[in-house]
Amino acid sequence: MARIVIDPITRIEGHLRIEATVDGGAVSDAWSSSTMFRGMEIVLRNRDPREAWLFAQRICGVCTTVHALASVRAVEDAVGATPPVNARLIRNIIAGTQYVQDHVVHFYHLHAFDWVDAVAATKADPAATSRLAQSISAWPKSNSAYFKGIRDKVAAIVGSGQPSLFANGYWGHPAYRLSPEANLMLVAHYLEALDWQREIVRVHAILGGKNPHPQTYLVGGMAIPIDPNSQAALNMEKFDQIRGLLESAQTFVEQVYVPDAVLVASHYPEWFKYGAGHRTYMSYGDFPEPLSGVEAYRFARGIVRPAKGMHVDGVDQAKIAEYVTRSWYTYPNERAPLHPWQGETDPKYTGPQPPFDFLDVDHKYSWLKAPRYADEPMETGPLARLLVSYASGRPDVKKTVDTALGALKLHPAALSSTLGRVVARVLETQLMAAWLLDWHDQLVSNVAHGDLRVHDGSRWDPSTWPAECEGWGSHEAPRGSLGHWIRIKNEQIANYQAVVPTTWNASPRDAQGVRGPYEASLIGTPVVDANRPLEILRTVHSFDPCMACAVHVLDPNGALIVNVDADRGGGW
Repeated sequence: MARIVIDPITRIEGHLRIEATVDGGAVSDAWSSSTMFRGMEIVLRNRDPREAWLFAQRICGVCTTVHALASVRAVEDAVGATPPVNARLIRNIIAGTQYVQDHVVHFYHLHAFDWVDAVAATKADPAATSRLAQSISAWPKSNSAYFKGIRDKVAAIVGSGQPSLFANGYWGHPAYRLSPEANLMLVAHYLEALDWQREIVRVHAILGGKNPHPQTYLVGGMAIPIDPNSQAALNMEKFDQIRGLLESAQTFVEQVYVPDAVLVASHYPEWFKYGAGHRTYMSYGDFPEPLSGVEAYRFARGIVRPAKGMHVDGVDQAKIAEYVTRSWYTYPNERAPLHPWQGETDPKYTGPQPPFDFLDVDHKYSWLKAPRYADEPMETGPLARLLVSYASGRPDVKKTVDTALGALKLHPAALSSTLGRVVARVLETQLMAAWLLDWHDQLVSNVAHGDLRVHDGSRWDPSTWPAECEGWGSHEAPRGSLGHWIRIKNEQIANYQAVVPTTWNASPRDAQGVRGPYEASLIGTPVVDANRPLEILRTVHSFDPCMACAVHVLDPNGALIVNVDADRGGGW
């Protein structure tokens, strides 16, 4: 039996350490540890709740806008503000654009090299690569001259002694299975996606002023005017520009991302059998239908447990609580969880002092808390959303999922797997690319009928608020279920907590010793070479970890916790 340590896990946002025992060529146990913490909740204390979103979205620069949306929703819930139709549609478009950009970036730039051998691409035949590309897609950049140029560029970088983005990989690993031509095609699309992702986020620049971190959110709506007759506001010319960007994004998704993902999936079919984990999935539900007249969401709200059938249970945020039994924090009772409104985050590191070989996994071993829903671990993210919406009978989701499963010759149960998460993310991106055009057209139609409202100011004045109130705001962020909880007292933030998707997925064990989703998903994962545990990376990356979002520090009394000398040692 061997003990493996991967620290840091690369190609993610933030710092993650995975320790695992490998016995008989497979993972027999695993531990997930976040090795960093940060303090956004401290920054938010005693501030005006209406400006919370400006600070909260700085929790992460990759997830960017998601924390702003959850934050304004939390304050709106607390004070009773209701954004008008146009504001909700604009929020849908900003958030949906984030989905499309984020999922494409994840596939190519964070996850592809778990399946694609970039060095093997230098041995490809450009003409054969061209034939392969044209056989699966109508994407125009598929001629042999193009692929020869990419092959020569990659070969020059790899052979330069400074391999740059190709430096970090287990090249030549026996678990790689694609042909040199397939590797070359995917590397070419990796490079194309770098340029493409800059274009799609122009939607954020138009609707939000910038990316990352759009600046037009407002409690009660949005701070971007709509006036068809003004060049200084959202007008028909800008709506046309947005639609052009969304159409271009949809073309890339359909002609590049989807065929590439199908190709990868077809070469690694056994990975639909690994990485399932607990098979408990949660979605808060999101992307409201503002014109429907009822509280409806494109992604359904609920919990499903496929092993017990595809029945959908409701979600009650009051049943969410976090343990610190295995986390480097203290509670009055460390075997009892706390709801975020009562959340305490008092850090106390008790792990080994560096340098060390292994964490003390029998005790505390992570800066992440362990969120649970009614004492049950939950996986969140694209797979959870898709399964909840599928089980809820959403017609477009069912059609998309059934079509994909038919083409791949898979049963829905196969989605509970490492590659199932990849497929779910692809299908979700297809759906979102189409929904974005629908929301855009709804917005244009609503404006054409004379509705120019973007903000409800009836609850903007703090004098209209209760002296004390509390609220929660949820958002189905690209990585999963995101919740922000706020307590307001005397017009100021008294307490603020965020429980993010990666906290759910990457959590350590709880008081009962139940593994978090990452840990559970790794059990049984094959490992061909313990010195190059590529297979572990495949499953961990399939969740799209974001540790920067997941770890936060709050002293409920506002006391100083730690000083960081950013100048010592050459900066960050």
